[in-house]
Amino acid sequence: MGRDGRGIKAASESSIEITFMFRGVRCRERLALKPTPANLKRAENHRAAILHAIANNIFDYAATFPDSQKALLFARQKGDVQFLEAYLDDWLKGQKNQLKTSTYDGYRKIVENQLKPWFGDLRVADIRKKDIREKLDVRKAKNKTLANIQSVLRAALDDAVEDEIIETNPLAGWCYRKVEPPKEDDDIDPFTIEEQATILRHLEGQGRHLIQFALWTGLRTSELVALNWGDIDFIRGVAYVTKAMTQRAEAPESTKTRAGKREVKLLPLALAALEAQKSFTWLAGHEVFQNPNTNERWEGDQPIRKTLWTHALKRGGVRYRKPYQTRHTYASMMLSSGEHPMWVAKQMGHADWTMIAKVYGRWMPDADPNAGNKAAERFGGNVQAPALAKQPCVR
Repeated sequence: MGRDGRGIKAASESSIEITFMFRGVRCRERLALKPTPANLKRAENHRAAILHAIANNIFDYAATFPDSQKALLFARQKGDVQFLEAYLDDWLKGQKNQLKTSTYDGYRKIVENQLKPWFGDLRVADIRKKDIREKLDVRKAKNKTLANIQSVLRAALDDAVEDEIIETNPLAGWCYRKVEPPKEDDDIDPFTIEEQATILRHLEGQGRHLIQFALWTGLRTSELVALNWGDIDFIRGVAYVTKAMTQRAEAPESTKTRAGKREVKLLPLALAALEAQKSFTWLAGHEVFQNPNTNERWEGDQPIRKTLWTHALKRGGVRYRKPYQTRHTYASMMLSSGEHPMWVAKQMGHADWTMIAKVYGRWMPDADPNAGNKAAERFGGNVQAPALAKQPCVR
């Protein structure tokens, strides 16, 4: 107890210490009050309120003394005490060695730019759907962006449940979405044959070989820059796509999906681009395509756009689209030529052809007017058509 028997005492020139028993533990906490007679009386009343709450089994240690080290000792679960900002910092550190560099960087940006500013001052156990809905509702972003934000928070809270920091994840089985107007168009905007020829005509050397190869393989930019000569099988005429190189990564990483690991058939113009590229990088035996300004592996999409792509389109008078449109161009060429959608899906690294049909369906040729005749000829020859019933003559 305090020196005067009231359980309070002056602890310093700027604080007062109160003492009380809680769950068999003697607790001492300081109040940021100058120990004047009036403040000592306030501290005494505060202690009395604490004792009353303890007697009625309604005392919340963490709410009363949120910065106290004893708050965790009496917390029902760690999430009742730990703030989301501190938890997300620790969680993000643990993710660094588990995620691809590009994925980790995306998580980090969401944590730093959205989750911590929005919810950092909430305790982990206190976050609710309404808190998330209120923040997302006023954010001017598409549902895909909102889903990415929720995905990171959901993963963090899933781990909090697994670690017994909280009992349940408020985002489990729930995702906030806005009502969006129908899309007027999409971002699938392939290059015509004439545009392709113009772009290539305004490129030379390694830049030309890279873009020609991209147009005739449909590889993602990250897959193109990660490609090594050891991934090329000239005997079988295929490229083994097993890695991707993103802007933030220091070395090639695994592909985006399991289906992304694949063999890509090298069509004649793709093979021609490789044969021409041999004179630049073949003997070194490492990356196939290099940035001609550095003679090193490309670091991603951005330097390709800045150093060669944008200039080639501008010089050729071609309407600007991102380099990724070379992938869409490949898909549209293959499908409009009648190649099987499943084959195109495998070439592009999709698990099945439903995505191909959904995204590129407009380039699939209309059904053959003779479709079905082969089946009819093969299986329908011995089937007798039923005789038509004789109709009565109506006069």
